[in-house]
Amino acid sequence: MKKLAHIAFALLASLSTLKAQESPKEEDFYKIVTPPIPEGIILEVGGLTTMRNGSLAISTRRGEVWIVDNPTSRTPYFRKFATGLHEILGLAYKEGALYCAQRGELTKLVDKNGDGKADVYETVYAWPLSGHYHEYSFGPKLAPDGSFFVSGNVAFGDEEWWRGESRVPGRGWIFHITNDGKYEPYATGVRSPAGISMLNGELFYTDNQGDWMGTGAIFQVKKGGFMGHPAGLKWAGLPNSPVKLTEKQFFAERDNRQHRNAQDRAIKPENTMGEEPQFLYQLKQKYDMVQLPAVWLPYGVHGVSTSELILDDTKGNFGPFTGQVFVGDQGQSNIMRVVLEKVKGEYQGASIGFRSGFQSGVLRMAFDKDGSMFVGETNRGWGSAGDANQGLQRLVWNGKMPFEMYTVKAQPDGFEIEFTMPVDRKSAEDLDSYKVSSYLYKHYPVYGSPQINLEDVKIAGVKVSDDNKKVRIVLEGMRQYYVHKISLEGVRSASNSWSLVHPDAYYTLNNIPDGERMKVSDLKTTRSGKAQASVSAEPAKEHVSPDGKGKATPAKAGAAAKAPTWEEVKPLLAKNTCLACHAPDKKVVGPSYADVAKRKYSNEKIVELIYAPKPENWPDYATPMAPMPQVPKAEAAKIAAWINSLAK
Repeated sequence: MKKLAHIAFALLASLSTLKAQESPKEEDFYKIVTPPIPEGIILEVGGLTTMRNGSLAISTRRGEVWIVDNPTSRTPYFRKFATGLHEILGLAYKEGALYCAQRGELTKLVDKNGDGKADVYETVYAWPLSGHYHEYSFGPKLAPDGSFFVSGNVAFGDEEWWRGESRVPGRGWIFHITNDGKYEPYATGVRSPAGISMLNGELFYTDNQGDWMGTGAIFQVKKGGFMGHPAGLKWAGLPNSPVKLTEKQFFAERDNRQHRNAQDRAIKPENTMGEEPQFLYQLKQKYDMVQLPAVWLPYGVHGVSTSELILDDTKGNFGPFTGQVFVGDQGQSNIMRVVLEKVKGEYQGASIGFRSGFQSGVLRMAFDKDGSMFVGETNRGWGSAGDANQGLQRLVWNGKMPFEMYTVKAQPDGFEIEFTMPVDRKSAEDLDSYKVSSYLYKHYPVYGSPQINLEDVKIAGVKVSDDNKKVRIVLEGMRQYYVHKISLEGVRSASNSWSLVHPDAYYTLNNIPDGERMKVSDLKTTRSGKAQASVSAEPAKEHVSPDGKGKATPAKAGAAAKAPTWEEVKPLLAKNTCLACHAPDKKVVGPSYADVAKRKYSNEKIVELIYAPKPENWPDYATPMAPMPQVPKAEAAKIAAWINSLAK
């Protein structure tokens, strides 16, 4: 009996240890709650704002404004405040009135008689429109002096449907509406500026991947600034323009790639293998008004359609991230956390995952007075990972501390990472717990850019602080302007051996700070031998086809054996960010793999389309697929074989 008791005790101890080492996920700390919405109300949310009395104001793409009283209760009360407006993609509250950006004007909504409905619809300022469907207007955002900022989406060409155009003033611009109702152009170079935001009194915006935008990005906006898309430069010469860069100057530096074929039809520009890449920072080195992103958001990892920024001002009621920034993504139905810092006068910082799983595309966010976050969602015509076409949800912290990277800060010789709880020193001093790589995006008129110049960065050593809350990672070969992916897969927490909820940070290194470098003698350089996989199985190169010459590589004899299983291919899909836009059997941002299989492409053709997608093959999808030349050939071939195994 004693022996059996010892065995039972050992088993229980073992199970207890395993349970203690299970690492919780994001949903174990932040719960998504869906409030009850009365039947018949469709909330394709375009704007959210919390009012002084705690009510939530919601604007919709269908032109309605709703007020939700007691929004966090079990029985929130919805009342229609305004209707008959045009695609309201932003909402602000000021001095008892609501202000919204319709498609063509800034409108003030006032309830004069106190019946809970707007009876005054006042035009503050109306801007011109060409009538193109894509001329969305986002905002307004309140400036510290009470004036407003609005951003204007570009239109797209008729024949050149892929090319952003500014057909009337204000398109491709961020503009200012003064307190006396006057219009001031403020900055240009924007493409699809869905996330105009005010953070601590400073103006920011987010842009979506597309032509001249290699991936989604977060920019600080300065008066007279140019963010990279040339469409708005058409109006830079107007008398009241603060932008001093001209179209002539821009296109002297960049080829617009407007070419025609033998039938005199416009040719859509595509990513070209082996070309000498040009980067946005090179343009800034010549023209100071060019503004670089504070943060590049990796496409397919941290989003495909970047939306609004919001500052955590909840004083700890939303978790340990007070003073940090959250950014939504409409396409992937998720939210990231952004850690910003100023280095040499410019913002830069890291994007870190935060919470996924929302029912529709995340477009707007607003904090409630209780510290929870309301999330406004929509996907009509835009596509999203969430199945629903619209939604209002709430994100609630349960009070438990997640094990996360709290901050990531650049150092003269690497990065310093602070954690939300102490780390296990043994794992944190093991160089094999870390992996760092760097890459950048092209600046060119193609839709999106692959990650290029992708390289591993050698880790020289690490130093863990005395309190085990910080780790200094010293690197060899940091690259200014590049995104540095910092992976901490092997680092564990001290108290419970948890792995990080989100082990990857993507830091945009616009400037390398000055200061003292770490001494080699102060660093730990030991390795456990549990090395992480390198960036790829082959040198990082650009491809447009499997053999790099535009032709499919013939399958080797006997290679058409058994297709890989879902369990075998899923890690490859996750690693190469394919699952961000595709699912096995349902439409997400892109078509399901089962639908791709129905096209009966050969394996070689699928591989070719991974490297050089043809969005015209899928005209019903709003977001074109970007080239994926970073996918190793062997992995692309396995993915293709698995896709074709789904054909029935």
